Amino acid sequence: MRSRWTILAVLFVARMAIAFQFQSVAAVAPQFSQSLAEVGVLIGLYFAPGAVLALPGGAIGRRHGDKVTVLAGLLMMLAGELLMTASPSWSAQIAGRLTAGIGGVLLNVLMTKMVADWFAGREIATAMAIFINAWPAGIAISLMLLPAIGATFGLHAVNVAVTGVILIGLCLITLVYRAPDASVRIEGERGKLTVRTICAVIAAGVIWSLYNISLTMIFSFGPSMLVERGWSSAAAGSTISIVLWLAVFSVPFGGFLADRTKRGEAILVAGCIAFALLTLLLSRSGALLPIVVAVGIFCGLPAGAIMSLPASVLELKTRPIGMGLFYTVYYVGMLVGPVIGGKLSASVGSVSVALDFGAVALLVCPIVLWLFRRIAAGRHRPAVATT
Repeated sequence: MRSRWTILAVLFVARMAIAFQFQSVAAVAPQFSQSLAEVGVLIGLYFAPGAVLALPGGAIGRRHGDKVTVLAGLLMMLAGELLMTASPSWSAQIAGRLTAGIGGVLLNVLMTKMVADWFAGREIATAMAIFINAWPAGIAISLMLLPAIGATFGLHAVNVAVTGVILIGLCLITLVYRAPDASVRIEGERGKLTVRTICAVIAAGVIWSLYNISLTMIFSFGPSMLVERGWSSAAAGSTISIVLWLAVFSVPFGGFLADRTKRGEAILVAGCIAFALLTLLLSRSGALLPIVVAVGIFCGLPAGAIMSLPASVLELKTRPIGMGLFYTVYYVGMLVGPVIGGKLSASVGSVSVALDFGAVALLVCPIVLWLFRRIAAGRHRPAVATT
């Protein structure tokens, strides 16, 4: 009998493969023959299918089963990588990136639901925090390995390395993963989302989207803000990357605290407020390094608690479609948020306003959480008899 922690480790590796593939273009961007603008398009294309396919992805998982759908997603990631390897033409690169992105969407939606199936009601915040931590881990490993591989052996070797990581995830899911017994019993059954549940899931998706927008503002515009202050690009990038490395530890720690104290929502609120205040200080204070370290420590605390919100309102039968809805809201927000941050920076003439935008997004999270809690409470309110 495989333990739920073994299953979580398998899902962690599979999600890490998504991050590794996503970052593979940015990690070796200087070695591409395309312009930086075109490389930026390739980076963005990976998540473009999410706004359209996240909701159908949940329905596909419900119809064909989680494991089959995840394996299909991994095969699409593999096919996309092989297509990019086979031809250096721009059309092949676009087609390969979109194909891989579609597979990544299926994995993101279904594997989050699979974690919820195994951990609902027990250590859910810790499990979700560990699971989502696969993303920064995959990006960090990609940044460590792929530039050196590309410089030594060329871009084809980079594609081979990404292919190898995807194959590892494919083998682990095939050989190790199994659905929990309760999930097997209801597979194929259809659950119905009530209006209140839909609203609650949308609210949870908004919180997750706002939280990730704020992180994106740090990683996307933080280095540029330091360059505006006279830092070199290398020094600015390495300094902001401290946030990413510290988040690898603060994300699971926040999930552990949420489960141990049973005060996940309090940790969510406190973490978001602290993260927001530190983000505001980051663009205004001269003591940058201590603030960057503090951001890395506090930014990960709310993540596990946020990701446990959908599972608290979704029944086993409704989790596939519910998580699809959750990720649809997330992907839409992640498409719009960075654009708003960029436009604000351009209109004001300072990159720091993008970080301020991220801080405001964080401060909205407790308000949306209050709405989520009211909606969730209404789901369990007994109907009032009328005469």
